[in-house]
Amino acid sequence: MHKLIQNEMLKLIAKKRLIVIAIIIGVLVMLFTYAQYKQIETQREKLGTSDWRTILQQQIVDTTNRLSSSRISDEWKKQLQISLQQQQYYLEHDINPSEPGAPTFMRIFLENSIDLFIPLMVMVIASDLVSSEHSLGTVKLLLTRPVKRWKILLSKYITLCLAVSLIIAIAGILSYGISGLVFGYKGWGAPILTGFSVTETGLNTSEVRLLSLWKFLLMDFGLVWFVAIVVGTLSFMLSVLIRSTAAGMGVMLAALISGAILNNMVSSWKSAKFFFMVNLRLTDYMKGNAPPIEGMTLSFSLLTLLVWWAVALMVSFMVFTKRDVY
Repeated sequence: MHKLIQNEMLKLIAKKRLIVIAIIIGVLVMLFTYAQYKQIETQREKLGTSDWRTILQQQIVDTTNRLSSSRISDEWKKQLQISLQQQQYYLEHDINPSEPGAPTFMRIFLENSIDLFIPLMVMVIASDLVSSEHSLGTVKLLLTRPVKRWKILLSKYITLCLAVSLIIAIAGILSYGISGLVFGYKGWGAPILTGFSVTETGLNTSEVRLLSLWKFLLMDFGLVWFVAIVVGTLSFMLSVLIRSTAAGMGVMLAALISGAILNNMVSSWKSAKFFFMVNLRLTDYMKGNAPPIEGMTLSFSLLTLLVWWAVALMVSFMVFTKRDVY
């Protein structure tokens, strides 16, 4: 088995897609770093200070003013009210929600990449693993080896899991290394609050806990990795079902983009909570953001994604082991 995995890894490295992905992540991190730096500078010039309490108080004032507007929808007003309560909670407990430093930037980057950017990078790898064998005509040569089909597919899937882990590691290393040049590399022990939950009456703070940022980051990385594995497995299934790499990537791209749109539009469509793309923003539960559909929890989203993962993996192996190749 290890020789099969080694062979698949060599094929993956030869395509140089991991290098391209690393370059894309690096460029995006540089753009985000510059954008955040300009935002901090703008706030400092506007308020005449870099004190986080003054900045947070101004954010509270801005949020309150936005809530007084009659032009915003009830759903967006609820989101703003929850955000306002969180801001006030941080201020009352004298905890900076955005401690300056590379670890904070890394957290923000991961949380904003979990539902679209990271899945897109994973999709580029997963959508090609099996379908490329058909397009190149090497699938027949691959299946003539004295190795069972399920072992061949398993070696490809293990290669996918290794590639996903490498992509997440690259994202973490580059976001920390590049942003640290601007914001510094300190802040691993900064306090951060988690455990916020949203109820019908508003924000529930009864289960709020104080964690060090490095512990919070470990949980964030775990959730991002899990989401990437699920999306990668679904793309892997499409690579088995659809022999065209472009078609498989198109289907998954449409699903991911529709998920980003649905998250802002499905509050009244209860059954949409069973779609995998609506459940991708797992890190929002850590921050205490309101779920896209009322009643959704971290446990529910994890279980939903786990079911999608299991079904996709089962379908992949069933089809690959039984399909005739001609």
